[in-house]
Amino acid sequence: MSSEWYTIDNIDELDSPAMVVYPERVRENIKGVKGMIDDVDRLRPHVKTNKAKEVCKMLMDEGIKKFKCATIAEAEMLGMIRAQDVVLAYQPTGPKLARFMQLIRKYPTTTYSCLYDNAQSAQDISIAFANQGLRINAYMDVNNGNDRSGIIPGPEAVALYEKVATMKGIVPVGFHVYDGQHRQVDIAERTKACNAAFEAVEKLKTDIQQLGFPEPVILAGGSPTFPVHAQRKDVICCPGTFVYWDKGYSDICSEQPFVPAVLVVSRVISLPTKTRICTDLGHKSIASENILTNRVHFLNAPDLKPVSQSEEHLVLEAGEGHGYKVGDVLYGLPFHICPTVALYERVNTVQKGRVNGEWKVIARDRKIEV
Repeated sequence: MSSEWYTIDNIDELDSPAMVVYPERVRENIKGVKGMIDDVDRLRPHVKTNKAKEVCKMLMDEGIKKFKCATIAEAEMLGMIRAQDVVLAYQPTGPKLARFMQLIRKYPTTTYSCLYDNAQSAQDISIAFANQGLRINAYMDVNNGNDRSGIIPGPEAVALYEKVATMKGIVPVGFHVYDGQHRQVDIAERTKACNAAFEAVEKLKTDIQQLGFPEPVILAGGSPTFPVHAQRKDVICCPGTFVYWDKGYSDICSEQPFVPAVLVVSRVISLPTKTRICTDLGHKSIASENILTNRVHFLNAPDLKPVSQSEEHLVLEAGEGHGYKVGDVLYGLPFHICPTVALYERVNTVQKGRVNGEWKVIARDRKIEV
Protein backbone atom coordinates (compact mmCIF):
# COMPACT_ATOMS: atom_id res chain seq x y z
CA MET A 1 0.00 0.00 0.00
CA SER A 2 1.12 3.57 -0.66
CA SER A 3 2.66 5.33 2.34
CA GLU A 4 1.25 8.75 1.29
CA TRP A 5 -1.67 9.69 -0.95
CA TYR A 6 0.70 10.73 -3.71
CA THR A 7 3.15 7.78 -3.61
CA ILE A 8 3.17 5.70 -6.79
CA ASP A 9 3.86 2.00 -6.25
CA ASN A 10 4.87 1.28 -9.85
CA ILE A 11 6.97 4.44 -10.14
CA ASP A 12 9.79 2.49 -11.85
CA GLU A 13 7.54 2.24 -14.91
CA LEU A 14 7.16 6.03 -15.22
CA ASP A 15 9.83 8.09 -16.95
CA SER A 16 10.49 11.58 -15.62
CA PRO A 17 9.88 14.43 -15.64
CA ALA A 18 6.21 13.57 -15.79
CA MET A 19 2.89 15.04 -14.76
CA VAL A 20 0.55 12.80 -12.81
CA VAL A 21 -3.13 13.35 -12.04
CA TYR A 22 -5.18 11.70 -9.30
CA PRO A 23 -8.76 11.50 -10.70
CA GLU A 24 -10.44 10.79 -7.36
CA ARG A 25 -9.00 14.01 -5.97
CA VAL A 26 -10.21 15.88 -9.06
CA ARG A 27 -13.71 14.56 -8.34
CA GLU A 28 -13.37 15.66 -4.74
CA ASN A 29 -12.49 19.18 -5.90
CA ILE A 30 -15.44 19.32 -8.29
CA LYS A 31 -17.79 18.37 -5.49
CA GLY A 32 -16.07 20.98 -3.34
CA VAL A 33 -16.69 23.80 -5.80
CA LYS A 34 -20.36 22.83 -6.05
CA GLY A 35 -20.60 22.96 -2.28
CA MET A 36 -19.42 26.56 -2.23
CA ILE A 37 -22.27 27.97 -4.31
CA ASP A 38 -26.05 27.91 -4.07
CA ASP A 39 -26.76 26.97 -7.69
CA VAL A 40 -24.58 24.93 -10.05
CA ASP A 41 -25.90 27.04 -12.94
CA ARG A 42 -23.91 29.93 -11.48
CA LEU A 43 -20.67 28.08 -12.21
CA ARG A 44 -18.74 28.68 -15.43
CA PRO A 45 -15.34 27.05 -14.82
CA HIS A 46 -12.32 28.22 -16.78
CA VAL A 47 -10.72 25.27 -18.58
CA LYS A 48 -7.32 26.93 -19.04
CA THR A 49 -6.04 24.92 -16.06
CA ASN A 50 -6.83 21.40 -17.25
CA LYS A 51 -7.06 21.66 -21.07
CA ALA A 52 -8.30 18.05 -21.13
CA LYS A 53 -11.52 16.47 -22.36
CA GLU A 54 -11.58 14.02 -19.48
CA VAL A 55 -11.68 16.71 -16.80
CA CYS A 56 -14.32 18.72 -18.65
CA LYS A 57 -16.46 15.61 -18.97
CA MET A 58 -16.13 15.04 -15.23
CA LEU A 59 -17.41 18.59 -14.71
CA MET A 60 -20.31 17.94 -17.08
CA ASP A 61 -21.14 14.70 -15.25
CA GLU A 62 -21.59 16.83 -12.12
CA GLY A 63 -24.16 19.04 -13.84
CA ILE A 64 -21.84 21.88 -14.85
CA LYS A 65 -22.98 23.00 -18.29
CA LYS A 66 -21.22 26.32 -18.92
CA PHE A 67 -17.53 26.94 -19.45
CA LYS A 68 -15.01 29.68 -20.01
CA CYS A 69 -11.83 29.40 -22.06
CA ALA A 70 -9.02 31.57 -23.39
CA THR A 71 -7.93 30.02 -26.70
CA ILE A 72 -9.52 28.71 -29.88
CA ALA A 73 -8.10 25.26 -29.11
CA GLU A 74 -9.75 25.25 -25.69
CA ALA A 75 -13.00 26.38 -27.29
CA GLU A 76 -12.72 23.61 -29.87
CA MET A 77 -12.02 20.98 -27.21
CA LEU A 78 -15.27 22.01 -25.53
CA GLY A 79 -17.12 21.82 -28.83
CA MET A 80 -15.74 18.32 -29.40
CA ILE A 81 -17.36 17.06 -26.18
CA ARG A 82 -20.60 18.94 -26.91
CA ALA A 83 -20.36 21.40 -24.05
CA GLN A 84 -23.57 23.39 -23.90
CA ASP A 85 -22.31 26.97 -23.50
CA VAL A 86 -18.80 28.40 -23.94
CA VAL A 87 -17.43 31.91 -23.46
CA LEU A 88 -14.20 32.71 -25.25
CA ALA A 89 -12.81 35.10 -22.63
CA TYR A 90 -10.93 37.05 -25.25
CA GLN A 91 -11.83 39.49 -27.96
CA PRO A 92 -11.01 37.74 -31.24
CA THR A 93 -8.94 39.86 -33.58
CA GLY A 94 -7.64 39.28 -37.10
CA PRO A 95 -7.18 35.58 -38.00
CA LYS A 96 -8.50 34.57 -34.56
CA LEU A 97 -11.87 36.07 -35.47
CA ALA A 98 -11.98 34.03 -38.68
CA ARG A 99 -11.07 30.89 -36.73
CA PHE A 100 -13.73 31.66 -34.14
CA MET A 101 -16.41 31.85 -36.81
CA GLN A 102 -15.17 28.61 -38.37
CA LEU A 103 -15.37 26.99 -34.95
CA ILE A 104 -18.96 28.11 -34.45
CA ARG A 105 -19.96 26.63 -37.80
CA LYS A 106 -18.19 23.34 -37.05
CA TYR A 107 -19.77 22.82 -33.61
CA PRO A 108 -23.39 24.00 -33.93
CA THR A 109 -24.57 22.19 -30.78
CA THR A 110 -22.40 24.45 -28.60
CA THR A 111 -23.45 28.05 -27.99
CA TYR A 112 -20.41 30.33 -28.15
CA SER A 113 -19.90 33.94 -27.07
CA CYS A 114 -16.90 36.25 -26.74
CA LEU A 115 -15.64 39.55 -25.29
CA TYR A 116 -15.06 43.10 -26.49
CA ASP A 117 -13.68 46.19 -24.72
CA ASN A 118 -13.55 48.80 -27.49
CA ALA A 119 -15.64 49.96 -30.41
CA GLN A 120 -13.20 48.85 -33.12
CA SER A 121 -13.08 45.25 -31.90
CA ALA A 122 -16.87 45.17 -31.50
CA GLN A 123 -17.31 46.58 -35.00
CA ASP A 124 -14.95 43.99 -36.49
CA ILE A 125 -16.86 41.21 -34.75
CA SER A 126 -20.18 42.71 -35.84
CA ILE A 127 -19.20 42.98 -39.49
CA ALA A 128 -17.74 39.48 -39.62
CA PHE A 129 -20.87 37.88 -38.19
CA ALA A 130 -23.35 40.10 -40.02
CA ASN A 131 -21.72 39.23 -43.34
CA GLN A 132 -22.53 35.58 -42.59
CA GLY A 133 -26.07 36.38 -41.50
CA LEU A 134 -25.17 35.53 -37.90
CA ARG A 135 -25.22 37.23 -34.50
CA ILE A 136 -22.93 36.55 -31.57
CA ASN A 137 -23.60 37.23 -27.92
CA ALA A 138 -20.76 39.23 -26.41
CA TYR A 139 -19.71 40.38 -22.94
CA MET A 140 -18.12 43.76 -22.40
CA ASP A 141 -14.76 43.19 -20.73
CA VAL A 142 -14.72 45.49 -17.69
CA ASN A 143 -11.52 46.58 -15.95
CA ASN A 144 -12.19 47.11 -12.25
CA GLY A 145 -8.57 47.30 -11.19
CA ASN A 146 -6.70 44.41 -12.78
CA ASP A 147 -5.43 46.65 -15.61
CA ARG A 148 -4.83 43.78 -18.02
CA SER A 149 -7.66 44.36 -20.45
CA GLY A 150 -11.16 45.79 -20.36
CA ILE A 151 -12.80 49.19 -20.22
CA ILE A 152 -12.97 51.10 -16.94
CA PRO A 153 -16.57 51.28 -15.65
CA GLY A 154 -18.08 54.71 -16.12
CA PRO A 155 -19.64 56.90 -18.83
CA GLU A 156 -17.36 55.56 -21.58
CA ALA A 157 -18.35 52.00 -20.76
CA VAL A 158 -22.03 52.93 -20.84
CA ALA A 159 -21.56 54.61 -24.21
CA LEU A 160 -19.73 51.58 -25.58
CA TYR A 161 -22.51 49.26 -24.45
CA GLU A 162 -25.07 51.52 -26.14
CA LYS A 163 -23.04 51.67 -29.34
CA VAL A 164 -22.59 47.92 -29.57
CA ALA A 165 -26.35 47.49 -29.16
CA THR A 166 -26.81 49.29 -32.50
CA MET A 167 -24.50 46.91 -34.38
CA LYS A 168 -26.01 44.15 -36.49
CA GLY A 169 -23.88 41.05 -35.88
CA ILE A 170 -23.24 41.36 -32.17
CA VAL A 171 -25.50 41.40 -29.10
CA PRO A 172 -24.28 42.89 -25.82
CA VAL A 173 -25.47 40.57 -23.04
CA GLY A 174 -23.45 41.61 -20.02
CA PHE A 175 -20.02 42.07 -18.46
CA HIS A 176 -16.90 40.02 -17.95
CA VAL A 177 -14.98 41.11 -14.85
CA TYR A 178 -11.69 39.47 -13.93
CA ASP A 179 -10.27 40.73 -10.62
CA GLY A 180 -7.12 38.68 -10.23
CA GLN A 181 -5.41 41.56 -8.44
CA HIS A 182 -7.02 40.55 -5.14
CA ARG A 183 -4.62 38.02 -3.62
CA GLN A 184 -4.66 38.94 0.07
CA VAL A 185 -4.00 35.91 2.28
CA ASP A 186 -6.54 37.13 4.84
CA ILE A 187 -9.97 36.30 3.38
CA ALA A 188 -11.55 39.23 5.25
CA GLU A 189 -9.09 41.66 3.62
CA ARG A 190 -9.55 40.01 0.23
CA THR A 191 -13.32 40.23 0.57
CA LYS A 192 -13.18 43.89 1.52
CA ALA A 193 -10.96 44.75 -1.46
CA CYS A 194 -13.07 42.71 -3.87
CA ASN A 195 -16.32 44.31 -2.72
CA ALA A 196 -14.86 47.83 -2.92
CA ALA A 197 -13.67 47.29 -6.49
CA PHE A 198 -16.97 45.68 -7.49
CA GLU A 199 -19.03 48.73 -6.51
CA ALA A 200 -18.19 50.38 -9.83
CA VAL A 201 -19.38 47.27 -11.69
CA GLU A 202 -22.68 47.31 -9.82
CA LYS A 203 -23.17 50.99 -10.66
CA LEU A 204 -22.41 50.25 -14.30
CA LYS A 205 -25.05 47.54 -14.26
CA THR A 206 -27.61 49.97 -12.82
CA ASP A 207 -26.73 52.64 -15.39
CA ILE A 208 -27.18 50.15 -18.23
CA GLN A 209 -30.54 48.98 -16.93
CA GLN A 210 -31.76 52.56 -16.52
CA LEU A 211 -31.27 52.98 -20.25
CA GLY A 212 -33.83 50.23 -20.83
CA PHE A 213 -31.49 47.33 -21.50
CA PRO A 214 -32.17 43.88 -20.02
CA GLU A 215 -30.27 43.11 -16.82
CA PRO A 216 -26.65 42.46 -17.86
CA VAL A 217 -25.30 39.01 -17.07
CA ILE A 218 -22.10 39.34 -15.04
CA LEU A 219 -19.25 36.83 -15.24
CA ALA A 220 -16.85 37.58 -12.41
CA GLY A 221 -13.72 36.50 -10.63
CA GLY A 222 -11.21 33.69 -10.67
CA SER A 223 -10.06 31.47 -7.83
CA PRO A 224 -9.09 33.98 -5.08
CA THR A 225 -12.34 35.95 -5.28
CA PHE A 226 -14.60 32.98 -5.96
CA PRO A 227 -15.82 32.76 -2.32
CA VAL A 228 -16.75 36.44 -2.46
CA HIS A 229 -18.61 36.41 -5.77
CA ALA A 230 -20.30 33.12 -4.85
CA GLN A 231 -22.33 35.16 -2.34
CA ARG A 232 -23.71 37.44 -5.08
CA LYS A 233 -26.88 35.75 -6.29
CA ASP A 234 -26.80 37.53 -9.65
CA VAL A 235 -23.18 36.75 -10.60
CA ILE A 236 -21.79 33.82 -12.63
CA CYS A 237 -18.51 32.61 -11.10
CA CYS A 238 -15.50 31.50 -13.15
CA PRO A 239 -12.87 29.68 -11.08
CA GLY A 240 -10.62 27.21 -12.89
CA THR A 241 -7.63 26.14 -10.82
CA PHE A 242 -9.82 24.31 -8.30
CA VAL A 243 -9.86 21.10 -10.38
CA TYR A 244 -6.12 20.56 -9.89
CA TRP A 245 -5.17 23.18 -7.25
CA ASP A 246 -1.54 24.18 -6.63
CA LYS A 247 0.91 25.40 -4.00
CA GLY A 248 0.34 29.07 -4.85
CA TYR A 249 -3.39 29.01 -4.18
CA SER A 250 -2.99 26.61 -1.27
CA ASP A 251 -0.93 29.33 0.41
CA ILE A 252 -3.18 32.25 -0.57
CA CYS A 253 -6.63 30.66 -0.37
CA SER A 254 -6.48 28.40 2.66
CA GLU A 255 -10.19 29.06 3.27
CA GLN A 256 -11.08 27.00 0.19
CA PRO A 257 -11.57 23.21 0.52
CA PHE A 258 -9.58 22.06 -2.51
CA VAL A 259 -6.76 19.51 -2.48
CA PRO A 260 -3.77 19.08 -4.81
CA ALA A 261 -4.75 16.66 -7.56
CA VAL A 262 -1.80 16.97 -9.95
CA LEU A 263 1.92 16.65 -9.29
CA VAL A 264 5.15 16.63 -11.29
CA VAL A 265 7.39 13.62 -10.79
CA SER A 266 11.13 14.27 -10.88
CA ARG A 267 14.28 12.24 -10.26
CA VAL A 268 17.70 13.00 -8.89
CA ILE A 269 20.08 12.68 -11.83
CA SER A 270 23.36 13.99 -10.40
CA LEU A 271 25.17 14.86 -7.15
CA PRO A 272 27.31 17.82 -8.33
CA THR A 273 28.70 18.69 -4.87
CA LYS A 274 28.63 17.20 -1.39
CA THR A 275 25.65 19.35 -0.43
CA ARG A 276 23.76 19.72 -3.70
CA ILE A 277 21.61 17.48 -5.87
CA CYS A 278 20.41 17.97 -9.45
CA THR A 279 17.02 16.83 -10.72
CA ASP A 280 15.47 16.62 -14.19
CA LEU A 281 12.84 19.29 -13.49
CA GLY A 282 13.98 22.15 -15.71
CA HIS A 283 12.24 25.19 -17.20
CA LYS A 284 10.56 22.91 -19.74
CA SER A 285 8.88 20.87 -17.02
CA ILE A 286 7.62 23.40 -14.47
CA ALA A 287 6.22 26.92 -14.86
CA SER A 288 9.12 29.30 -14.28
CA GLU A 289 7.57 32.76 -14.28
CA ASN A 290 7.85 32.99 -10.49
CA ILE A 291 11.06 33.52 -8.55
CA LEU A 292 13.22 30.42 -8.19
CA THR A 293 12.00 29.56 -4.70
CA ASN A 294 8.33 29.71 -5.80
CA ARG A 295 8.20 27.19 -8.62
CA VAL A 296 7.85 23.79 -7.00
CA HIS A 297 7.41 22.34 -3.51
CA PHE A 298 8.49 18.74 -3.05
CA LEU A 299 6.00 16.94 -0.83
CA ASN A 300 8.46 14.22 0.15
CA ALA A 301 11.44 16.58 0.44
CA PRO A 302 10.13 19.93 1.73
CA ASP A 303 13.51 21.13 3.03
CA LEU A 304 15.27 21.14 -0.34
CA LYS A 305 16.18 24.68 -1.45
CA PRO A 306 16.42 25.57 -5.16
CA VAL A 307 19.78 27.03 -6.20
CA SER A 308 19.55 27.26 -9.99
CA GLN A 309 17.43 26.09 -12.88
CA SER A 310 18.00 25.70 -16.61
CA GLU A 311 16.08 24.09 -19.44
CA GLU A 312 16.44 20.47 -18.27
CA HIS A 313 17.95 20.77 -14.78
CA LEU A 314 16.98 21.98 -11.30
CA VAL A 315 19.80 22.19 -8.74
CA LEU A 316 18.86 22.07 -5.06
CA GLU A 317 20.72 22.52 -1.81
CA ALA A 318 20.30 19.43 0.35
CA GLY A 319 22.83 20.18 3.11
CA GLU A 320 25.75 18.32 4.64
CA GLY A 321 25.28 14.60 5.11
CA HIS A 322 22.13 14.32 3.02
CA GLY A 323 21.06 10.85 1.98
CA TYR A 324 19.85 11.52 -1.56
CA LYS A 325 21.01 9.16 -4.30
CA VAL A 326 20.85 9.25 -8.07
CA GLY A 327 17.47 7.83 -9.08
CA ASP A 328 15.56 9.03 -6.02
CA VAL A 329 12.02 10.15 -6.87
CA LEU A 330 10.65 13.54 -5.83
CA TYR A 331 6.94 14.40 -5.92
CA GLY A 332 6.56 18.09 -6.74
CA LEU A 333 3.55 20.33 -6.20
CA PRO A 334 3.74 23.24 -8.69
CA PHE A 335 3.22 26.76 -7.39
CA HIS A 336 1.38 27.62 -10.62
CA ILE A 337 -0.35 24.66 -12.17
CA CYS A 338 -1.95 26.30 -15.24
CA PRO A 339 1.22 27.09 -17.25
CA THR A 340 2.82 23.90 -15.94
CA VAL A 341 0.05 21.81 -17.51
CA ALA A 342 0.73 23.56 -20.82
CA LEU A 343 4.25 22.08 -20.80
CA TYR A 344 2.97 18.49 -21.02
CA GLU A 345 1.30 16.82 -23.98
CA ARG A 346 -0.20 14.18 -21.69
CA VAL A 347 -0.77 13.51 -17.99
CA ASN A 348 -0.52 10.09 -16.37
CA THR A 349 -3.46 8.98 -14.25
CA VAL A 350 -2.81 7.44 -10.83
CA GLN A 351 -5.45 5.37 -9.06
CA LYS A 352 -5.05 3.14 -6.01
CA GLY A 353 -1.38 4.02 -5.90
CA ARG A 354 -0.55 2.96 -9.45
CA VAL A 355 -0.08 4.67 -12.80
CA ASN A 356 -2.88 3.15 -14.86
CA GLY A 357 -3.44 5.36 -17.89
CA GLU A 358 -3.04 8.79 -19.43
CA TRP A 359 -5.04 11.78 -20.60
CA LYS A 360 -3.98 13.84 -23.59
CA VAL A 361 -3.72 17.55 -22.81
CA ILE A 362 -5.36 18.21 -26.14
CA ALA A 363 -5.88 21.97 -25.78
CA ARG A 364 -2.25 22.76 -24.91
CA ASP A 365 -1.75 23.05 -28.67
CA ARG A 366 -2.52 26.36 -30.33
CA LYS A 367 -4.50 24.47 -32.95
CA ILE A 368 -6.46 21.23 -32.88
CA GLU A 369 -8.27 21.30 -36.24
CA VAL A 370 -9.74 24.80 -36.60
